[in-house]
Amino acid sequence: MSGHGHLIDGTLSLLAHGYAWAPDLRRAHGGEPLVHTRLMGRHAVLLHGTDAVDLFYDEGRIQRQDALPAQVVDTLFGRGAVHTLDGARHRERKQMLVSLLMAPNGVGGLTARVESGWSEAVAGWEDRSVVLFDEVAALLAGATCDWAGLPVPEDAAREIAEDCVAMVDGFATAGPRHVRARRARQRQEQGLMAAVDRMRAEMEGRNPVPETVAETVALHREPDGTLLDPRTAAVELLNIIRPTVAITWYVTFAAHALHRHPGQRDHLRTDGPGYALAFAQEVRRFYPFVPFIGGLAAQDLSFAGDRIPAGTLVLLDVYGQHHDPELWDRPYHFDPARFLGHEGRESGRGELVPQGGGDARTGHRCPGEDITLALLGTLAPALAHLDLAVPQQDLSISLSRIPTRPRSGFVMGVESRQMVGGGRR
Repeated sequence: MSGHGHLIDGTLSLLAHGYAWAPDLRRAHGGEPLVHTRLMGRHAVLLHGTDAVDLFYDEGRIQRQDALPAQVVDTLFGRGAVHTLDGARHRERKQMLVSLLMAPNGVGGLTARVESGWSEAVAGWEDRSVVLFDEVAALLAGATCDWAGLPVPEDAAREIAEDCVAMVDGFATAGPRHVRARRARQRQEQGLMAAVDRMRAEMEGRNPVPETVAETVALHREPDGTLLDPRTAAVELLNIIRPTVAITWYVTFAAHALHRHPGQRDHLRTDGPGYALAFAQEVRRFYPFVPFIGGLAAQDLSFAGDRIPAGTLVLLDVYGQHHDPELWDRPYHFDPARFLGHEGRESGRGELVPQGGGDARTGHRCPGEDITLALLGTLAPALAHLDLAVPQQDLSISLSRIPTRPRSGFVMGVESRQMVGGGRR
């Protein structure tokens, strides 16, 4: 560690350059797969490439516990969340979350609710302008709460959506955005704690079989047989709702792609589910969402002929990997066809890792990845079936802001006599 004391701390550079920070750092070091740096005063290494993905998602070599900065835990994930655990506790909690998606009313049940909500929402957008980002966030919040067994009225869904967006928007920064994120999490955790307490009181003494997502989380027991404390149960419920609302970023990026590449509309209208999935994968590759992922070296490690001392902060380059010309042909060209016949490419050598790598069932890969693909693969064709009016606006996407999105949120209008989904009203 002492050999790296001369390194310049990159925290201010990261805050200034955002998604470009990691690729620029590697470029300055000749494109090496491992670069030493410092972040927040501590020694860190930036890893890049498919071999780096294999290393990063080896739980015996990289740990998550104590790896995430407090400001990220307190805004994005919550204290005690599955993302912060390792070992048996992580596997047990992860299996509970994965089982929710594998249930008969899992991904398909949520997708059906989103499709129904989309049809209703589009009918209300006729002959007026809406901000797509805001509307999709409210739609996903309401559908996810209903699917989880926590139905809420539309006005409450919009409040939940605003809080979930604030949590994601403020996790990587200081100042007002961070303060809003912390307050939003506190507000939603308090409401979900009360819901958990009510469910437990109603089911006390009945030894019931959980029938909803919320009941499953409320009645989940840790490896030692104890129920999750109410706050942790609320955190895990929020870690189902909040990431689903975050798909709003990808849906808005999908609209941006359709606007910039109108020829994609015909493909989504006529080429079926396979093309929709390829389009969803390309949106996740091309557009910036996660800049990098962090963990801690659980032991002294070696990578690319270099040493990583135990306790070192290990960063896996995500944005840079998705735009690496050695992994992708014309990486800055939006081309869903690159995934046709290779829709599962991300599960191979780890080229595509927007929601992590490794095994989603046992490792730290996001268990909601299937939800992301299902909803994005549903809503992108739905957007393509609408002949949208897109007025002049600022659709620029700043790489210096994490997380980023089209600056305007994508203002659009839907004229009457439009196609809703695949059919005419």
